[in-house]
Order: sequence, then structure tokens, then C-alpha cells
Amino acid sequence: MSASAVLLQFLNGLAGASSLFLLASGLSLIFGVTRVVNFAHGSLYMLGMYLAVFLAPRIGFWPALPVTALALAFVGAAAELVVLRRLRHAPELLQLLATFALVLLARDFALWTWGPEDMLGPRPPGLSGAFEVGNGRFPEYDAFLCLLGPSVFVALTLVLRRTRWGVLVRAATEDREMTGALGVNERWLFTGVFAVGAALAGLGGATAIPREPASLGVDLAAIADAFVVVVVGGLGSIPGAFLAALVVGEVKAFCIALGLERLVLGVEFIVMAIVLVGRPWGLLGRPPARAVPRRMDDAGFALDGRERLLASVAAALLLLAPLVASEYSMVLLTEIAVLALFAASLHLLLGPGGMVSFGHAAYFGIGAYAAGILLLKEGWPAWAALAAAPAASFAAAMIAGALCARLSDVYLAMLTLALAQIAWSIAYQWDSLTGGSNGLIGLWPKGALADVHAYYSAALALAGGAILFIWRAVGSPFGFALRASRDSQARAETVGIDVRATQWIAFSAAGLFAGLAGGLYAFSKGSISPESLDVTRSVDGLVMVLLGGVQSLLGPPVGAALLTWLQDMLAREVPYWRAAIGATVLALVLLLPQGVAGLVGRRPQ
Repeated sequence: MSASAVLLQFLNGLAGASSLFLLASGLSLIFGVTRVVNFAHGSLYMLGMYLAVFLAPRIGFWPALPVTALALAFVGAAAELVVLRRLRHAPELLQLLATFALVLLARDFALWTWGPEDMLGPRPPGLSGAFEVGNGRFPEYDAFLCLLGPSVFVALTLVLRRTRWGVLVRAATEDREMTGALGVNERWLFTGVFAVGAALAGLGGATAIPREPASLGVDLAAIADAFVVVVVGGLGSIPGAFLAALVVGEVKAFCIALGLERLVLGVEFIVMAIVLVGRPWGLLGRPPARAVPRRMDDAGFALDGRERLLASVAAALLLLAPLVASEYSMVLLTEIAVLALFAASLHLLLGPGGMVSFGHAAYFGIGAYAAGILLLKEGWPAWAALAAAPAASFAAAMIAGALCARLSDVYLAMLTLALAQIAWSIAYQWDSLTGGSNGLIGLWPKGALADVHAYYSAALALAGGAILFIWRAVGSPFGFALRASRDSQARAETVGIDVRATQWIAFSAAGLFAGLAGGLYAFSKGSISPESLDVTRSVDGLVMVLLGGVQSLLGPPVGAALLTWLQDMLAREVPYWRAAIGATVLALVLLLPQGVAGLVGRRPQ
């Protein structure tokens, strides 16, 4: 590669890095002060794109940029005032669930306002051409982006270091409790931080429209990229976010230049995984303080009388369903049973284990693909292919768990996300084995399992048996060791518990049961696609667990049944069903913070 080609790719990487920094800097600022993992940050970026495309023909491209940023600042402040302020003292996972509900509301708002079609932005006046760089040409607008990112970084640094508001933000980032004890009005500080973070996301979206169209799916893609930059740089570190954006932007640019296009979809997640394994707190982050012993009320991890009665009645109704239900209802009930197992497997990590996973769908998808490939391409019987599904996921989870068990809290969540996205990119691009973006179709089991009612009975038996096994494991000595490791690693090690081994076993077991759910799901649907490994499926699992109640064994199955039923019913009856689900989830979070399962049985104190 010639020197001019290297320079051209460096500039391409710098332009991409500037866009990444605009997106990620706001997320880093918000997390550093409030400790909220804001899933809706990608939605702010998406709304910024749509609003800029709408405003540019009316007021001009350049005036549309600051107007969009200002408008999104008001949106961010409103979200903090109306929703997140009510959840300030709630568990962090409930805040995560609330921001996911905002994602659904924002997506359907964009659909209602601007329609389903992608919207192309105008060419920026005065910067629509290109100039010579060696033997190539470089767009003038991309050169503007190369300057904009560093300029915003310098401005943010000056604001944080030279203004009173910046001093308060840095103080809250270092020690939020002490800042409040000194008399700082935390409420308005948090609102201001959300407004600034949302403005940066809106500006990032607005400046992206000459390079990519505004589309409804950009929100989750944007938040995944933002998570990568924030975690690689160090949570809450603006200089870290700038450095990480440069690293990711340049790595992606040179992958394209070297003909490694297949790596582009997952290369940033490879970078994140490498950094987290070698330096868990990020390039410029600080090692977290020693964890304070915590204790979750575990009363709900054993079924009481009312819960046993409810579970028995539900099991009886499910067993009798084939006698009266229609074929469509059988398919829906099969999906509920399968996803209940998926949610229960995630709950093993999230509740007793205290390990948050943003990538649990990887093992669901690996199990589904293993069963599908063996049935379709190797000619295995359905029962043998189904038996291989949890084995494949168990092997993958063992490998991933050896890395993930070294981390905790949000760093663990982000490593699971990175590993899942790497698995997704492999499934998306390995056409000869997985079918690529089209996936695999025709995965219908033959013989006795070909009948819908028979398959439902088999799936119910396998999923129900697996859920009962998980419940027994939670109440076993292993479950108590897992909860002790969650509450206080130091104390658990003092009494002889091997914390890492315990968490590794739990991670591997959760992957095994997720793989079984994936295999059952593939044969139920008759097809499998890369979306089964995507972050959206992982988030769905989190929503199921949190909706049902993370401190209850009944919570995950109840949450899975509720979310699946809502999605099915609302998708058929309501035009903007995502917004309806988002509003429902938000209402449940605000009104039932212990989850739907808290309506029966014991309520954790």
C-alpha cells in the first residue's frame, strides 16, 4: 500500500472516528455521572438523523445542525424528568428496562412521523465536492468531520475543566454520594447532563445524514457502537471515548483497505473483547473501587404456597391445552414455553448469580443453528439434532465463561455483548454453513414431531423439565454458593468458595439451557436467521426477566409469557405495536418495580 493510500485510509478512519465520538461522548458523560446504562441513546441519535433530514430543506443544512442538537437536548431532559428521575433510587436494571421502553416509543414515533422508508439527507452546501489526496480523492465533508470531532472534544474538555458546571460533573463522576452530601442539587445536575448528552447524540445523528440515510433500525446499531467506544475508552472518560473512537475508526478503515470487509461487521467487538480481557476498565478508565458487600433478598428464590399453587394450575392448563386450543394457539404456546426456558436460563445468571449479560442470545442462536445445520445439511434425525443443540451452546458458553467470569457489573455485560456480536457477524457472513443473512429454512422435524400438537407436548416437557432443574439448582448448595459469590466475593472466598469456578459453571449451565431453547425454537419456527443471536433477542430476554421479577423464580416464565403474548396480540391489532409495548413496559416498571410476579407470593423487602 502506497503512502498516499495509507493517508487516505487514515483520513477515512478519522472521519468515522469523529462521528463515533459525537455519538459516544454523550453516553459516556451520562453514565459517568448518573450510572445509567442508557439504551435510548441510540434512539436520540436516530431522532437527530430524522429531524435533520426534515429540517435541512426548510431552514438549510448548516442551521439544521444546532437546531437539531438543541431539540434533542430538550428531549433528553424531558426523558430524565418524566421517567428516569422517578427511578433514581431503583435498581440499575430497572433503569435499563425503562430506557429500553423509550427505545420502542421513539422508534414508533419516528415511524408515525416520517414513515417506514429510509430518508436521504441533502449534500452539505459548500462541502459537496472532493479534493486530491495522492492518487485518490477525499470528500470535503469528511474533512469537515475530521475537524469537528476533535473540536467537540476540546470544547467538552474546556467546559469540564474551566466551568463550575464542569467541576460539579467531574465531582459527581468521582463520587456521586459525596457530591450530594456537599449540597449540590443532584436532580438538576443529572437533568443537565442528560440534556448535554442528548444534544451530542442529536448532533452526531444530524452530521451523519450526508453519509448514511435515516432509518428505523439505526438506533440499536448506534447504541452498540456507542457501547463499544465508551467501554474501550473507559466508562465515564471523555478522553478515553475520544481515543477509543480513533482506535475503532482506524481499525475499521484499514480492514476495508486491506480487503478484510468480512471483519468490518464485528471488528469493533473484537477490539472491545481484547481490551476487556487485557484491561477490564478500558484504555483510560480507572480500576473500580473494591466492591461493597451487597445482599439481595432471596425470599423469592424458593416457591411459597401461593406460588406453588399458581405454578401447578398453569402447568395443568398447559398440559390440557392441546385438547381445546387451535393450531395457531399451539404455535404461540410452544413459543411461550421455549422463551420461558430462555428467560429462566438468563435468570440463573442475573438473579442468583448477579451477572448481567447483554449477549445471552448468542447461546440461544448457537443452539438453534447447531440443530438446524445437523438436521438440514447432515441429515440427522430431529431428536439427535435437538440433543446436539445444548451441547454446542454449552461448549461455546464454557469458552466465553472462562473470560467473562473474570469481570463483573457493566464490564461483564459489555464483554458478553462483544462475544455475542462476534458470533452474530460469523452467522451473518458464513453463507455456505449458516445461509448468511437469509438463514436456514425448512427446519421442520419429521415423524411423530411433525404434528403441531405433538411438538408442543415435547417442547413443553423439555422446557418445563429444564426450568424445574434450574429451580432445583438455585435452591441447592451450588445455588447458595452462587448467591454468596454475588453478595460478596471476598467473604465467599474466605469460607472456601471458588468464586470464579462457581460463576463459570453457572455461565456454562445457562448457555446449555439457552441452547436447548434455541434448538426447540428453530424446529418450532421451521427456520433460523442471524437475528436469533442479535442484541435485540438478548434485550428481549432481559425484559422478560425484569418484567416478571428478577427476585422470583416465577418471574422469568411469567415475563416471557406476558411479553410474547403482548407482542403477538399487539402486532396483529395495533398499528404502532412497539409503542404500545413500550408504554406497557414503562407503566409496569413505574407501578410494579418488583415485577409482575410480585403480585403473588412474597414480596422482597
